[in-house]
Amino acid sequence: MALVATAQVLGAQATLPDSINAIRLHGCGGGAGVNHPLRSAAKLDEAAERAAAGTSVHDALRAVGYEAQVSASVHVATLGGDQAIMRLLEQHFCAQIAEPTAREIGIARRGEDTWIVLAAPLETPPPQDAPAVSRRVLALVNEARARPTRCGRQIFNATTPLKLSAPLGKAALAHSLDMATHGYFDHMGADGSTPASRVTRAGYAWSVVGENVAAGVPTPDEAVAGWLQSTAHCQNLMDPRFNDMGVGFFVNPKNPSVIFWTQVFAQADPKSATHTTR
Repeated sequence: MALVATAQVLGAQATLPDSINAIRLHGCGGGAGVNHPLRSAAKLDEAAERAAAGTSVHDALRAVGYEAQVSASVHVATLGGDQAIMRLLEQHFCAQIAEPTAREIGIARRGEDTWIVLAAPLETPPPQDAPAVSRRVLALVNEARARPTRCGRQIFNATTPLKLSAPLGKAALAHSLDMATHGYFDHMGADGSTPASRVTRAGYAWSVVGENVAAGVPTPDEAVAGWLQSTAHCQNLMDPRFNDMGVGFFVNPKNPSVIFWTQVFAQADPKSATHTTR
C-alpha cells in the first residue's frame, strides 16, 4: 500500500526514525501506543530508494531480497523538514506508522520528498523445530477432528484423533523439499511421483492416502487455518478413514514463496489398493 501527502510547513529538524518510534509509543489518532519500536534495516533503506525511483514497494522488497510478512509505504512531500513530516504522519498516516505488526523501517530522501517503508520480515521455523512443529500441527488437526466441522457444504462429525507417523513425515518433508527446490506447487512431484507413491517409497503400506500442501505461510497455525478454510483440504483433514499423519516443511529463501508445507494422511492396510488425493 503506497500513500502520498504534501505540505508546506516550516519547523525544526528531528531524528526521523526516533520521532516515528515516539509516535508509536505514545499513540496517535486516538489509538493506544505500541511498545514495539521499529529497527532501522539497510534492506528497507534500499527498498525505499527503489520506491523513490518509481518501483512498487512489492517489487522493491523482492529486488533487495526482503521477504515481508507485512509491509506498507508512505511518501511525504513537504518543505518543512522532519517536524513537518512528523505532523503529516500523525495527521494522515497514523495507521501505517502505528501498525503493531511492523518491526523494521527504511527511509529514502530526495530533495523535499521522503519515502518510508515499514515491514515485518517473514519469520519461518528453523529446521531444528520440525518435531515441535509436527506436534503443533497434530494438536490443531486433532482439535478440529474432535468437534463437528463444516468443510464447504459438507459437515463432518467429530472423529478419531490422528497420530504422527515417521514414514508419513518423511514423505511429507521430501515433497516440501522438492517443491521448494524445483519451484512448483502441486501434488505431482518433479519426478512424476504421486502422494501414494511417495508414501510407498517412505516405507508405509497404505490403504488410503491424502495430501494437503501450502506455501508462503510462516507458521503451523496459519497453515492449518488455511487448510480448514479450503473445502478439499478440510475434507482431507476431517476424513474419518485416516488414522496417521505426517507433516514436513522446507524453507528456500530464493523461492518467492519461501516456505512450503506438505501434510500427508493415511490409513495402514496392506490388503487394500485404493487411494484418494485432494
